[in-house]
Amino acid sequence: MQLVLASTSPRRRELLALLGVSFEVDPPAFEEHPLAGLSPREQVGYFAMEKARSIADRRPGDLVLGSDTVIELDGRLLGKPRDLDKARGMLTDLAGRPHEVHTAVALCSRIRAVDSVEIVTATVYMYADIEDAIERYLVSGESLGKAGAYSIQGAGGNLVERIEGDFTAVVGLPLAVVARLLGSVGYPVPRDVEEIYRQKPYPNWSRFAA
Repeated sequence: MQLVLASTSPRRRELLALLGVSFEVDPPAFEEHPLAGLSPREQVGYFAMEKARSIADRRPGDLVLGSDTVIELDGRLLGKPRDLDKARGMLTDLAGRPHEVHTAVALCSRIRAVDSVEIVTATVYMYADIEDAIERYLVSGESLGKAGAYSIQGAGGNLVERIEGDFTAVVGLPLAVVARLLGSVGYPVPRDVEEIYRQKPYPNWSRFAA
């Protein structure tokens, strides 16, 4: 049984590799369109599961891992900005205020009758009065394609004062949950997850350690 990561995100590939597992990458055949009536937390679970299912339907003998991340501010979902103006607006709204980052992890296998999802939430606090810093960040282009218009493991980490919760969930793949889900179906995880969390071998992780 092959582990398959249903994602086009290089960040999720990098994080999953930290567990020492063997896996393939297969881009999901699912487009993220928010459903009316779902909270941001419910929405992210739906996205992750549908990504995993879209691959599992084509590869019923494999174990498929899907994930998705959304930002919630005042009960509304912030997705990925379409352009720099949208990114500027998102970052301006987030400045000086706490927001929630929801990351869902779904595990799906047709042959093993596995169909589960878990959601991890972390709270991120951005600095206030960062208008100039936002403008410098926008020039880098890093904000495009990122939920909430920033990348905490990149230069976007300079906008963040602190986080409460799992740093890897903010990046996009909570490793503790992934390891637990894989273990629950008997898929071996070679690396010691607790040791990974002690070492924090990912950009900016040590900076935001609790």
